[in-house]
Amino acid sequence: MKAVGFTKAGPANTADALVDVDLPRPASPEGRDLLVDIRAISVNPLDAKLRRIMDTGGRLKVPGYDAAGIVVEAGSAVRGFQPGDAVFYAGSVARQGSYAQYQLVDERLVAIKPQSLGFAEAAALPLTTLATWELLFDRLGARRNPAADTRVLLVIGGAGGTGSMAIQLARALTGLTVIATASRPETADWCRNLGAHHVIDHRRPLKPQVEALDLKGVDLLMALAYTPRHQDQFADLVLPFGGIGVLDDPDPFPVTALKTRSIALHMHSMMARSLFQTADMDEQGRILGELAGLVDAGKVCTTLTSRRGRADAAALLAAHRDIEAGSVTGKIVFEGF
Repeated sequence: MKAVGFTKAGPANTADALVDVDLPRPASPEGRDLLVDIRAISVNPLDAKLRRIMDTGGRLKVPGYDAAGIVVEAGSAVRGFQPGDAVFYAGSVARQGSYAQYQLVDERLVAIKPQSLGFAEAAALPLTTLATWELLFDRLGARRNPAADTRVLLVIGGAGGTGSMAIQLARALTGLTVIATASRPETADWCRNLGAHHVIDHRRPLKPQVEALDLKGVDLLMALAYTPRHQDQFADLVLPFGGIGVLDDPDPFPVTALKTRSIALHMHSMMARSLFQTADMDEQGRILGELAGLVDAGKVCTTLTSRRGRADAAALLAAHRDIEAGSVTGKIVFEGF
């Protein structure tokens, strides 16, 4: 099968940052594994980050954590799926990824894809949905409808893949007032179209812009991208007993500055459940199943913005460069190899 991978960490400008390879198709699945014929993948900042920093020990690593495709075979312990099912998922960082024609994935991470979406549109959704859903509800404690939640949520990096899902989930499932950040007119419009009540510019100081909305601060803050650029503003921006959730990697954080206001700080990785095989690992498949219902009901839309044809090393590396440059709105998707 065709695949794309790397054997050593490095920047995107090296000749072997990603390479095309031919690999044997994975063996028949065992236990709770599914063998999936991948029809579409999307590219995430995590893909580029691991390409830059992962020590592979000289072994080939196939990255990629978003996919949609068809179940070809199911392991003997699988109960929720059968061959022929159209599925979508975000795989485990501990296993070979989705930059390949076929992939083995644990059924607990998988859901039937939304009926109203094609494979490309569905592939844009899993990782960013799981990351923002877990951060919003499990870490930051947002209250789902019909419970009242009149607090204010600030989403930093609202036009990226994760920010795009954070805005939609907060609007579809909570009563939170959503403020998103964006730095260009087109990305600000994107955030508003997804449901943000207000959009402010993350290139400018944040608190004066929040105060201009007749607010003293925000209750919840989701730091989704370029956190080192903004983190020094957080302690003064979040109200007492509020919460900060961080998905990317901050610089050393002045935690003591949060103590006076009793602000909670949550560092989150949506890969933790699959990496550590937690008892609630199947929650990720359940979340994606609920997402499929929201999509089919018209309450959430795909965040696909760029179709780039078939995947190969050169095209995927170009997508990595775009992500690292911070120039991507929504999600980049490839169909086939």
